[in-house]
Amino acid sequence: MNFSDRIKIYAQLMRLDKPIGILLLLWPMLWGLWFAAQGVPDWHILFIFIAGTVLMRSAGCVINDFADRHIDPHVDRTKHRPMAVGKVSSREAIVLASGLSICAFILILPLNQLTILLSVPALFLAGTYPFTKRFLAIPQAYLGVAFSFGIPMAFAAQTNSLPVIVWVLLLANLFWVIAYDTAYAMVDKPDDLKIGIHTSAITFGRYDVLGVMLCHASFIALMIVVGRLQQMSLVYYVGLMIAIGLMVYQYMLIRHHDRALCFKAFLHNNWVGMVVFLGIAIDFLVFPHT
Repeated sequence: MNFSDRIKIYAQLMRLDKPIGILLLLWPMLWGLWFAAQGVPDWHILFIFIAGTVLMRSAGCVINDFADRHIDPHVDRTKHRPMAVGKVSSREAIVLASGLSICAFILILPLNQLTILLSVPALFLAGTYPFTKRFLAIPQAYLGVAFSFGIPMAFAAQTNSLPVIVWVLLLANLFWVIAYDTAYAMVDKPDDLKIGIHTSAITFGRYDVLGVMLCHASFIALMIVVGRLQQMSLVYYVGLMIAIGLMVYQYMLIRHHDRALCFKAFLHNNWVGMVVFLGIAIDFLVFPHT
């Protein structure tokens, strides 16, 4: 295999051809950064966090495939991944994940000490999540914490503080992650039951659709609390109303447990994250907060 082909295989391993994971990480970080900066973030911080999000999501995908290298060949959706078919060795995966993580760490070195300290648990969560599906009943909750760590890091970088809103926003995002990743897990539910790993879709059982919608509802409720804490105007709440409409559409997709439609519902959450961000950004733009 020549160098060009090897690079393409690594890009597939990092899922650069499937940017949905980057976007689902990116939106919550942007919510946090815009709230922290009251709508006017430092552009060098914004650049660092966008680049860091891409690097850490890529590293997470590599670690995930390393952890699941003996599982993925038995799952229809993942059986053609590079490690599942033997195109990438375990050693290569470890080196690649380590290199990506080191690059992400180097990126944040110009930032303050609090941000650098928060990067340690962020890296730990990202590196250990793939193994939790062996023993946690709802590993999506662990993923929710991992996918939410960009929020406190964004506040730390922008304000060098961690106010109460950070934890409310983190909890809101945790519920959103459980919602969309449960829809994702519904796609693999038959395969996961055969293999014997844990997912929220399996734990919720016949109430999996209800579980998804209750998590979405919890997300919206907590985002309303965030809006109250930040004294947001009508524009912000219009964004949340549009998000509710998108979630109702997702219910229509997942209610019959069609695997292709469940995957479509998972992908659809990019629009939820985007409209929430637009509500925040436009609100601060039109009604600057003092």
